[in-house]
Amino acid sequence: MMFMYDNVTGLWAPDNPGGSWWQSGVALWALTEYMIKSGNHDYLPQALNTVQIQRAPLSWWPEGGGDFRADSTDDTAWWALAMVSLYELTQDKEYLNIAIEDEEYIFQYWDTRTCNGGLLWSIRDQAYHNAISNELYLELVMRLHNLIPENTTYLDRGLAEWQWFYHSGMINADNLINDGLTEDTACVNNGQTTWTYNQGVILGGLVELFTATGDDTYLGVAQQIADAVIVSPVLVVNGTLTEPCASEWECEPNGTAFKGIFMRELAKLNAAVPGRPYSQFLEENARTAYASARVSESDLYGFRWQGPFDNLTIGSQESVVLLLIAAFLSG
Repeated sequence: MMFMYDNVTGLWAPDNPGGSWWQSGVALWALTEYMIKSGNHDYLPQALNTVQIQRAPLSWWPEGGGDFRADSTDDTAWWALAMVSLYELTQDKEYLNIAIEDEEYIFQYWDTRTCNGGLLWSIRDQAYHNAISNELYLELVMRLHNLIPENTTYLDRGLAEWQWFYHSGMINADNLINDGLTEDTACVNNGQTTWTYNQGVILGGLVELFTATGDDTYLGVAQQIADAVIVSPVLVVNGTLTEPCASEWECEPNGTAFKGIFMRELAKLNAAVPGRPYSQFLEENARTAYASARVSESDLYGFRWQGPFDNLTIGSQESVVLLLIAAFLSG
């Protein structure tokens, strides 16, 4: 993954058409999680360089004023979660304060006009109640609460987010999460793709809710979703997590990162549940990717973990970093 890092911009693969700004936020998150879990801080200078450069106001959304406040709530939240992890790594409150600032920015787009609440995805268009923005916000606000437990506002917002999400209809009859709600007065499940990361980020948020409250019903719901993924013939093919698109080209520019995000959050759930029931699944996927999707000479990975290697993108590299960390933690 660091092979694709650019010191000048602080981004990963800035000139690769298969990348996007939010994916560098995920790469920073993955890198920081690696440093936390491994104890190896060799890449801390690059992480700090990224923050210093990329926290400037965005050229395409100067209205945000910088500190990763973007034109969509999900893009902002990816970077905010990376800031929380960077704070956990360094104990430097500068990064925690950025995450706090980002949470306030995102919360401005809690919509009370339609769908009885929920976050809007597009800040520019003030539109679309989607799954990922609301899931990311749940994990972000609950991580902030668990770091700053005296701030009950975060807990209140997290509980409200979960209650809204749970009753929104985005969790379908198969216990899988579709992309969002219809953009009309009905506000019902739109039936769009059950991307793997939509099944994953919610797991992290529910674990944080359990940590805050001690209520294991949150873990029960998380396990229902995780189990639904594992038995899904669309999302798991011959035991290997698979994105529901036919090829890497159909998943670009975003979908190549999704599977690793799911695995990162599944590992978080796995550690919270007695008996670590998902360890075998995590480890088998890591072994499959290492054997089938990896170019041994370069240690680069393709999009499909079943192989063969297809193309080099930051999404596929950060995805496998998150997978390998998850498998390492499963033991």
